[in-house]
Amino acid sequence: MNPQVSKRWQQATELATHLLQTHEGQLTVAMPLGLGKANHLINALYEQVSQNPSMSLTILTALSLQTPKAKPGLEQNFSAPIAERLYAGYHELLYARDLIANKLPENVEVSEFFLQAGAYLNNRHAQSNYISANYSHVSGYLVDQNVDLVIQMVGHSQNQNGERGSTDLSLSCNPDITLELLAARTAGETDFSLIAELNDALPFMPNDAQLPESEFAHILEGECARATLFNVPKAAVDLNTYAAGFHASSLVKDGGTLQIGIGSAGDAVAYALIMRHQNNAAYRKIISALHGGRDISHLDYLHLEPFDAGLYGVSEMLVDVFLDLMDAGVVKREVNGTLIQGGFFLGPNSMYQRLRDMPEEQRSKINMTAIGYINGTHIDFNKKQKNRQHARFINNGMKATLLGAVVSDGLDDGRVVSGVGGQYDFVRQSFALKGARSVIMIKAVRGSGNKQSSNVVWAYGHTTIPRHLRDIVVNEYGIADLRGATDKNVIAAMLSITDSQFQGDLLVTAKSNGKIDHDFTLDSAWVNNSQDNLQRTLTPFKQQGLLPDYPFGTDLTELEQRLIPALEALKTAATSKASLLALVLKGLRVDQSETDRIALKRLGFEQPSSLSDKITRLALLGVLHG
Repeated sequence: MNPQVSKRWQQATELATHLLQTHEGQLTVAMPLGLGKANHLINALYEQVSQNPSMSLTILTALSLQTPKAKPGLEQNFSAPIAERLYAGYHELLYARDLIANKLPENVEVSEFFLQAGAYLNNRHAQSNYISANYSHVSGYLVDQNVDLVIQMVGHSQNQNGERGSTDLSLSCNPDITLELLAARTAGETDFSLIAELNDALPFMPNDAQLPESEFAHILEGECARATLFNVPKAAVDLNTYAAGFHASSLVKDGGTLQIGIGSAGDAVAYALIMRHQNNAAYRKIISALHGGRDISHLDYLHLEPFDAGLYGVSEMLVDVFLDLMDAGVVKREVNGTLIQGGFFLGPNSMYQRLRDMPEEQRSKINMTAIGYINGTHIDFNKKQKNRQHARFINNGMKATLLGAVVSDGLDDGRVVSGVGGQYDFVRQSFALKGARSVIMIKAVRGSGNKQSSNVVWAYGHTTIPRHLRDIVVNEYGIADLRGATDKNVIAAMLSITDSQFQGDLLVTAKSNGKIDHDFTLDSAWVNNSQDNLQRTLTPFKQQGLLPDYPFGTDLTELEQRLIPALEALKTAATSKASLLALVLKGLRVDQSETDRIALKRLGFEQPSSLSDKITRLALLGVLHG
């Protein structure tokens, strides 16, 4: 039975004590992924359990966000002011802090189905307790685990004076799993207490995410309500990512349905779609340049026109650029009064502010809902077939094989980089819905200089999307349409988007294994797939201001925007003595400006004393004027 009266608490420690007492010190707690965690309450529970060996705490969740930690020295000098500015008031997750430091007590176990990318590659506890799960299956696994508590940060409505409005609460950023667990509880499949942790900054999302207080057994308010939300600053979009984003955008059909993910790749796709709608002439010039100036009028899978009917958003993650797509008139196709269906959101502080400030009528067109409805086809399939027409599910991968399998979440030694999340769900959906396509974006190469390797490989010891579900693979060199193709044609398509320095060896392997004709040769249009050629192709557009580093804004200052590429260039040069020496020699010739002095001061190299630091200072001057 659902609780009829919610008990309110001002102190997380008091609520934690109560919960541990009522469950005899043995708790299994589920929390949503990402932003929606009840940080204050889980910290209070963790602290009490970690200090009492007779108790136990099992945490089931995903994406336990941690603020960036820089290495001492130059990196820390650069990032410390950013962290202080962006994360002031955010309460770190103590269990995640100890997990990363390998200091988790024996009576606490943490299992996640999606990890913060790359953060736990060498963490035995995180790797061994990882749950490999499609996002749409997670709620079922949690039901099987006999969860005691589901604890979640929630939003509340506010009146014009900033005071709390109606008694309803909003699951806001994370109705994804919680709504499904509540449905399972109603059906008698599980029995848990739902607990809310209020946060004044969390946008109140209506529709499916809105719940009456009576759904919650306890409501924590007080200090937690004033905490800062986790901020995900925007990353710069480099020219390679722009190229892939423009290619992907040309696959999106007017009147269709769109899914995109977080990060610079998603930003590039959104920016390209907006340019396609608002500056179509420039968009077509970039697309033409990316195709080498060749005639592409016969490629009927390309869609280059502005948006008339517009797009409908169905995305497990409501990324911030969906709001830009709405403002630009790209996302404007309503389905039953809804423009976007989302399962969870996470982004920069500017996104949360925009959602809070959005007129209620407009915000009501965004429906945050259960992940099974977003990612699955088993619920209202006939309606989805009608509403999700011409769907393009655009996601990111790490590698792809020459036969079309995709690697997105793990390494061939079994270690997990992140997690499958909803990627397989959307690939499966793209085959179930008529006219839908899955688009996986990868980078053509990994590394730089003489340490480059191809992300298109013959085979790999881990697979996220098997080759029998191969569809469309996109990178900076183009589009490989693999659906329904023979293996030899798949190989040819993948070679067409492979960096030229790796095409030969891959082709030899394919021929030696009898997968492509022995007399097959590379098309002349493919042999110029190089990073240098791509830079030459797109640099003029960048110089015209058409490809900005931060197309949707940034939290970084102008100084920080200047330093980031400089530090990356220095890191790359440090792998080669010749490259580093060239930078030092260039630094010797630089006539230092006031802006250089400010930059060096920020990095701690204004007046270096040791020989090593003096060399680094010269190299920094070299990259700042590169």
